[in-house]
Amino acid sequence: MATTLRFLGAAGTVTGSKTLLDTGRSQVMIDAGLFQGLRDLRRRNWEPLPLPAAEIDAVVLTHAHLDHSGYLPALVDQGFSGPIVTTRWTAELAEIVLRDSAHLQEEDAAYAATAGYSRHAQPRPLYDSADVARCLPLFHPTPLGTTVTPCPDVQVRLQSAGHILGSATAFVEAAGRRVVVSGDLGRPSHPLLAPPLPPPACDAIVVESTYGDRTHAGDDLATLADVVTRTIDRGGSVVIPSFAVDRTEVVLVALRRLAEQGRIPNVPVYVDSPMALSALAVYRRALAEGDPELRPGLGGPDVFDAGELREAHTAQESRALDPPPQPSIVISASGMATGGRVVHHLKQLLPDRRNAVVLVGYQAEGTRGRDLTEGARQLKMHGHYVAVRAEVVALHAFSVHADAGEILDWLRGTPEPPEVVYVVHGEPRSSAALAERVRDELGWVAVVPRDGELVHL
Repeated sequence: MATTLRFLGAAGTVTGSKTLLDTGRSQVMIDAGLFQGLRDLRRRNWEPLPLPAAEIDAVVLTHAHLDHSGYLPALVDQGFSGPIVTTRWTAELAEIVLRDSAHLQEEDAAYAATAGYSRHAQPRPLYDSADVARCLPLFHPTPLGTTVTPCPDVQVRLQSAGHILGSATAFVEAAGRRVVVSGDLGRPSHPLLAPPLPPPACDAIVVESTYGDRTHAGDDLATLADVVTRTIDRGGSVVIPSFAVDRTEVVLVALRRLAEQGRIPNVPVYVDSPMALSALAVYRRALAEGDPELRPGLGGPDVFDAGELREAHTAQESRALDPPPQPSIVISASGMATGGRVVHHLKQLLPDRRNAVVLVGYQAEGTRGRDLTEGARQLKMHGHYVAVRAEVVALHAFSVHADAGEILDWLRGTPEPPEVVYVVHGEPRSSAALAERVRDELGWVAVVPRDGELVHL
C-alpha cells in the first residue's frame, strides 16, 4: 500500500494544523491543533476525525502554540494513547498552554450554563483538565537532531525551526518515502532564537504560508518607540495584546533595547498573563542553561527587563490596571484579543484617545485583533459594544513567522528539489501566492491542498 498524507486542518485556513501520515501499517499525526477564529472554524473542533483516535499510533508535535498542540487532550479523550514526539522545551511550554486551554474551556462552559446562552442543556468543554493530565505523560521529549522510531516503519528527526523556543521542523521517513513538515518557520532575525535550519533532502515538503503573500518591511522598532513615546507624552498607556509564548519575550527584549538606547520613557512595563509569566520562566531557564537554540551572547534572564518590569499574577493585580495607575505599557494575552485579561484592558482603554493599542502578530479572520487592524470603530466585548478611540498600530515585523521571501530562502536550502511542495497553514490568498512563487521562482511543483485531501507520497 502506498504511503499517503491527508490534510485534516490548516488547509485553506491558518489554524487547526493536522497532517495524517499513513503507511498502511502505521498512522502518525503531525501536529494536532485547535481551530481558532471564525465560529465556523471553531465548530470544526467538535467534528469527528475521519479515523478513530485509538488507531493513531503516534503524534509528532512541532511546537507548543495552540493551533498546533491544542487538540491533543481531545485526541486522548477519544482514545489516543501513543507517544507524542517533540522537543523538551515544547513539552514544557505545551503543558502550560494546554492547562490554560482546559481551564478557559471549563470556565466558558460553566459560564454558558449559568448565563443560559448555550444551545445545550449542559454545556461542556471540548476537553478538561483531567484530559490534559492524561495527555502529559505521553510526551516523549527528543533532542534536536536525534532520530527516533515511534512506529516500526516510521522514523522521525526534529530540527530547529526558529519560531518559538522548542519549535521544530519534522523530517519523517516512512516506508521508504521522506517528507519534511515545516511546522511554523521562524525568521532569521529573531532576537532570541537561532535561524531555522534548511530542510534535508526529501520527496515532499509541507510548508506553512501564514505570510505567504507579503514581506515584513519597515523598522518596527522605530515605530514602536514612536508610538510608546507619543502615547506616554499625552498621558496615556499602551496595551499590547501578545501571544503568551514567545511574542511576549520578543516584545520585552525590544522594549529593553529601546530603553537602553534612551528611545522610550522609563515607565512601568506590566506583563499581565499567568500563562505568559509561566512561559517567561521557561525562557529564563533556557537562557540560564545556554541552550543552543538561543542566539549566543544574549546575557542572563534580565534581557527581558527594560528597568520597570512588573508581573501581574493575580486577578486582583490585573484589575488594578483598569486603568493603570500611571502611564504604562501593559502586555497581556491573548495575542488576537479573542479572550483573556487583555479584553478587560481593551474595554477600559479603547474609548480614551490618549491610549494606544499595538498589535504585534498575525491577526486571524474573526478576531478582535483583525477588526482593529481593519479600522473597527467599535468592538463587542463581554456583551457590550465599546467605542474605539485609542490609536491602533499594527507592527507586522514583530511576527516570528517567516515572510514569503524568507520561506522561499528556507526552501532553497534543501540539497535537492523535492518532487512536490504542499502549501498549508495560510488563508487562501496567502497560500496561493506562495505556491505561485514556488512554481515561478524555484521551478518546483507546488500545490495548495484542499481540506481533507489525500495525496500519495
